[in-house]
Amino acid sequence: MRQLPLADPGVPQHRSPARYLWWVAGGQASTLAGGMAFGILWMGAQAFIPAILGRAIDEGIAAQDGERLLQWTALLFVVGVVQALAGIMRHRFAVTNWLMAAYRTVQVVTRKSADLGATLPKHLATGEVVSVGAGDLSYIGNLMEVSARFSGAIVAFVVVAAILLSSSTTLGLVVLIGVPIMLFSLGPMLRPLHRRQSAQREAVGELNSLGSDIVAGLRVLRGIGGEESFSRRYRSESQQVRKAGVRVAGIQSVLDAAQVLLPGIFVVLVVGLGAHFALRGDLSAGSLVAFYGYATFLVLPLRTATDFANQLMRGLVAAGRVIRVLKLEPDITDPETPVRLPDHGDLVDPVSGVRARDGLLTAVVSAEPDSYAQLADRLGRYDDTSEVRYGGVTLASATRADVRERILVSDTGAQMFTGVLRTELDPDGRRTDDELMAALRTASAEDVLVALPDGLDSEVEEKGRSFSGGQRQRLVLGRALLADPSVLVLVEPTSAVDAHTEARIADRLRDHRSGRSTVVLTASPLLLDRVDEVIFVAAGRVVAIGKHRELLETEPQYRRTVTRETEEEEALR
Repeated sequence: MRQLPLADPGVPQHRSPARYLWWVAGGQASTLAGGMAFGILWMGAQAFIPAILGRAIDEGIAAQDGERLLQWTALLFVVGVVQALAGIMRHRFAVTNWLMAAYRTVQVVTRKSADLGATLPKHLATGEVVSVGAGDLSYIGNLMEVSARFSGAIVAFVVVAAILLSSSTTLGLVVLIGVPIMLFSLGPMLRPLHRRQSAQREAVGELNSLGSDIVAGLRVLRGIGGEESFSRRYRSESQQVRKAGVRVAGIQSVLDAAQVLLPGIFVVLVVGLGAHFALRGDLSAGSLVAFYGYATFLVLPLRTATDFANQLMRGLVAAGRVIRVLKLEPDITDPETPVRLPDHGDLVDPVSGVRARDGLLTAVVSAEPDSYAQLADRLGRYDDTSEVRYGGVTLASATRADVRERILVSDTGAQMFTGVLRTELDPDGRRTDDELMAALRTASAEDVLVALPDGLDSEVEEKGRSFSGGQRQRLVLGRALLADPSVLVLVEPTSAVDAHTEARIADRLRDHRSGRSTVVLTASPLLLDRVDEVIFVAAGRVVAIGKHRELLETEPQYRRTVTRETEEEEALR
């Protein structure tokens, strides 16, 4: 058995849902083969039981031969033990196959989502991605799990057909022809079932997306009184999911009923013919009992076959949703012949003219605050349309991993994740407690840590919802400082804290980042007064560079941006 999750899940095939499922199966071929082998042994042993019973009746009971009866009874016991042991191993392999398929799907989707980064939400809603991890992987796992029983069902059917043909050609042909006819008669229901399942999965994905949006914005909704409106929307979407589920259940119930009704009719037919032949003397009593056992037993392979067909349809639907994620490509790709970025240098944005000099604490003030996000995207190479240079080398000529290692952007949308706070701040686990505390002190987050029951080992709720906006912002700043990149770009890092806390952060940030480049995009006077250099941007271009107090005196537009005065208020001052 393999250790899960896998160290390397491999590169998935995503040209079609069938190709993806084939790739999943190929990656666990050995466990699938093991499951199929034990599935064949398990169901094959079960297939021989009616034959042994029939021989025991004919050669033991009917012939009144106690020794032969004992021999056939002993053989029946051995076959029962073999079936039990094979069933245990089949189940173990089935569970392993389910887990491997599920884990590999989660791993490749997670890896792709991380690779896509900001590209993912542009193309797929959060709920759709959640649906893959919450439901679709189960259907793919179910398909791999049922494969062992399906292979056993095929072999058992062949074995039973051979035994029946050798005992009675007529009854053997009835079974050999009748079972496939019953199986294929269920085929017309599978295509509409597939369509309805696809529609249901789409409805569930939309409902998950709406639920994610509501949970993420619950505080805002309460603040503006929008809870009732979104509640109505959620109820409406929920009803659509219910209706889609009812449509699926309608045809699924017919399919389930057919799996019982058709084998039942078939059993009656086989037993009736067998009884007729027995009365004519063409079959012995033991053969009649065996034929009844076979007819009853064949219900299991038939149900397994229809279950496999059903799971195949579900698996194809689920795989289709998985490859929708896997087919996406990031907006930013690595060059064919990448260049290594230098360890140090100026960071220059030719679009705006911003130059963050090496080793300095630089602030960028924009007359249009909305442009901060665009500038940060360019400086961190989240936007590949510009020719931003670091140490004279364009970021686009380096790999994304190299850029992320050198330049870190921490913006207002930075998230916190569920888990232990220590791991949240230091995902790689490379920092000591002293380093953690130093970063939190710079971010003025010591009080947040003191208030937690287990300090650094406290649990963080999803998106840090247990923290206030200011606490969450300071913890995110501490995490960025711990990463210790060559260039740290901070977008309005103190927008949610009070003036006293902001002043402490401003005083400590310079010392903590001494000798490394730090770019702060902000219009906060407390921060601007403590940086090495201020760059003022208006209409997307640099219009002035200097110290904060100098620019207050020489640049009226800068003064209005920082002090938030109108031209009329400035004239009256």
